[in-house]
Amino acid sequence: MVATLPLLPTFFNHIFEPSPYLPVSRRLWNEFFLDLTRVPELNDCPSVQSLLSSRPLQDEIELLRRSALVDYQREMALKRRALKKLSHCFFAQKSRRQEDLRQFTETNPIVEDYARFRAAFERLNVPWRSWPQLLREGTIGEGDYDEDNRRYHLYVQWLAHQQMADVSEKAKSKQLKLYLDLPVGVHPDGYDVWRERDVFVLDASVGAPPDAVFTQGQNWGFPPLHPQKIREQGYRYVIASLRHHLQQAGILRIDHVMGLHRLFCIPAGLEVEHGVYLRYHAEELYAILSLESHRSKVILVGEDLGTVPFYVRPAMKRHGLKGMHVVQYELASSPREGLSPPYNNTISSLNTHDMPLFAAFWEGRDIEDRRRLNLLDKAGARSAQKSLGAIKNGLYRFLQSEGWLSRSEVDSFAVLRACLSYLAASPAQLLQVNLEDLWQEIQPQNIPSTNTEHPNWRRKLRYSLEQFCQMPQVIDTLHNVNRLRKQARDH
Repeated sequence: MVATLPLLPTFFNHIFEPSPYLPVSRRLWNEFFLDLTRVPELNDCPSVQSLLSSRPLQDEIELLRRSALVDYQREMALKRRALKKLSHCFFAQKSRRQEDLRQFTETNPIVEDYARFRAAFERLNVPWRSWPQLLREGTIGEGDYDEDNRRYHLYVQWLAHQQMADVSEKAKSKQLKLYLDLPVGVHPDGYDVWRERDVFVLDASVGAPPDAVFTQGQNWGFPPLHPQKIREQGYRYVIASLRHHLQQAGILRIDHVMGLHRLFCIPAGLEVEHGVYLRYHAEELYAILSLESHRSKVILVGEDLGTVPFYVRPAMKRHGLKGMHVVQYELASSPREGLSPPYNNTISSLNTHDMPLFAAFWEGRDIEDRRRLNLLDKAGARSAQKSLGAIKNGLYRFLQSEGWLSRSEVDSFAVLRACLSYLAASPAQLLQVNLEDLWQEIQPQNIPSTNTEHPNWRRKLRYSLEQFCQMPQVIDTLHNVNRLRKQARDH
């Protein structure tokens, strides 16, 4: 399998929110990831060819490549210049592909509606809740946007749907499963909330109460779905969001699967500690998941980390959803016990995108980061360091007793390899390996509960694909994991 974060559209201009977990919509794709070299119009559009080969643009691309962080706004501005020209070429004269686009929009009317929303947003330059009444309530006329921008968004969504379908088919042809991620929420200023506002609770925000990893709780900044309103519409919005992903996925991760039962909601203006639970009709949602996954033949994985009520995992098992076994959560829950074995219906990993990488975790760098960012006070940091000491001692003893680690191996990479070996030899159905762990990266991709304090979702890989595919510690570790996985499967 190849796992990705959500690939849904996000805000990069009038609002800047690069988090893939705060998308504009859960029913469309992000044109930021388009491969321009695979757009058919490129061959018949001299203005784009000239732009892409120009020295100023090549210099700017090289400057962006050398940066340690992804500059989404500048990169999207460059890509949009090229895509705008491709759009002009496409619409300039009749062609068979124009008929293909027409059929696509007839089959997917949401794309036309979304294109108008984005074009109106770009003209008004303010969130939809500040729009004139008619537009705010969902009626966008032809004079309310620039036609050129509407065509652009229509065109790039069509391209994105085509390229996602191509990636999915290529994965299937190689016996690979594309592991996609369905976030639990959407941006409050985005298309989905604007168009489907009746099924959202607009004066509350979803989050999570304090747990062993996130001791201050979390506020995720998006509105919850209304349990009764989604039911009254026959779960139309929920089903559409699912089907959008299931069309291309081989495996689909359901973010915060506890949300099928209840969501922790923080009323507007209050702190996390004043949150309350909003309850859903879980059996009806599980029935939808069961039907849709059966039709699409896609494996469903529930992200069951954090505060998990006792009834959630039995319900997941009853309905065929796989669970997650994450080493850092297991260790935080029982620091002196070592590792519990993954069950055969779980997806196992060392960490997730919301956690420190293994080397940083082992060295306590995440504790330093949280203390620096005032996410931990002095007492909390001392307690965390003490807990980390107990975790390390317990894990050493466990891995040595299981035969995965010798007494002479004490460095973090030896422990990492031992943990991966233990997971690889386990009954876990699937094992995810974060590539960055294999070269002992210490900089986090995301620190939950931060926004401008840390450049979340923007740090690039330290090494390119071509480079890390030649690194002995990466290749040797993956060969060992592969060997142990095959042995576990054969037994």
